[in-house]
Amino acid sequence: MNKRINLDYLYPKRSFSKLPKFFSQDEIRKIFNATENLKHKAILMTIYSCGLRLSELLNLKIIDVRSSDNMIRINQSKGNKDRVVSLSDKLLMVLRDYYKQYKPTIYLFEGERGGQYSERSVQLILKKAITKARVKTVGSVHTRRHSYATHLIQAGVDIRVVQELLGHNNINTTMIYTHITDVDKKQTPSPIDFL
Repeated sequence: MNKRINLDYLYPKRSFSKLPKFFSQDEIRKIFNATENLKHKAILMTIYSCGLRLSELLNLKIIDVRSSDNMIRINQSKGNKDRVVSLSDKLLMVLRDYYKQYKPTIYLFEGERGGQYSERSVQLILKKAITKARVKTVGSVHTRRHSYATHLIQAGVDIRVVQELLGHNNINTTMIYTHITDVDKKQTPSPIDFL
């Protein structure tokens, strides 16, 4: 009788934490500039400007944009938490132009027949923009969220503030972005410079 005994639990697979990919600020700028369609530009700018997950973008409603308070409310995001992010003046200008042209009714970004915009459509918008902008970094919609966090930390924004803006429960989740900025310390002198 050949019985196989499963001993996998004795040798658990190690989880290697990879640093998240992110677009440089120059790449983000190129992607925006390569996007001519106003709706597509508004979608890409909203994701980056607010550090949104794809599901959060698709669930945004018109009433969540509070221009008088310079904020966007994200409702029932991951972990069923609500949070607030700032609404930049640049994004607000683009969203106003977009609203006048497309006239969404409930969701901020709606499909051609109304209702929520599709995940696949947003992914295709970004893919086309990356190709047109000739950006070398391979990335997804979530890479824009990583870019948002990375650029905030590089700009000196406190890690706890970034944690709140991203909606992370645990500060350790947000700390991964400090590793990215540690790698990107071009201004750090070499010890040889002190000799």
